[in-house]
Amino acid sequence: MEGQGSKVPGCKVVLLGDSGVGKTCIITRFVSSSFDANMTSTNGASYCTKLVKYEQLGKNLLLDVWDTAGQEKYRSLTKFFYKDAAAVILVYDITREDSFENMKNYWYNQLLENCDKNVVLGVVGNKCDLFEEEKVTEADAREFADKIGAIFELTSAQNNTGITEIFQEVGNKYLDPNFQQKIKQVEKEKNEEGKESKIGRASCRERV
Repeated sequence: MEGQGSKVPGCKVVLLGDSGVGKTCIITRFVSSSFDANMTSTNGASYCTKLVKYEQLGKNLLLDVWDTAGQEKYRSLTKFFYKDAAAVILVYDITREDSFENMKNYWYNQLLENCDKNVVLGVVGNKCDLFEEEKVTEADAREFADKIGAIFELTSAQNNTGITEIFQEVGNKYLDPNFQQKIKQVEKEKNEEGKESKIGRASCRERV
């Protein structure tokens, strides 16, 4: 970790998506570990901060997490809040196909127009506790996330599912753009070692 007295780097993370998809609930769950099903929609934008430890990288990061309004009447205003974002998390509601289509066709395009090309991207399918009412399949959402080079996570602010994970993964990629590739390589090497070990044991049995 950083030594005492060293300045902790900051990262502006903005959540974008239609009104009612649960952006405010995701942020509240992440920052204060609480949930309020009756939380009102955000007007304009608001933000809060949280210091997060990234153990695998040995670093700390101060996340400035911005909540933006999804209502159409605020859309011309909210773009000023996310144009300088270091990371953007696109949020849709798995029970609302329109929120997924708007995420792909409106919010992602707004991101391309107003954010830096190197912005770290995340795609979140929220309200996964309502899986019985699912209108957007995980496969379709993952396909879109892969297409735009985004981290994908299913979340539930109510059940506290996937909330910490998405912010951890976004922060890891911000601190080290090659983090995911390194993890995949490690996993690949472990799998290969496991296969070799099984082959070795089989050969031993054959020789006995």
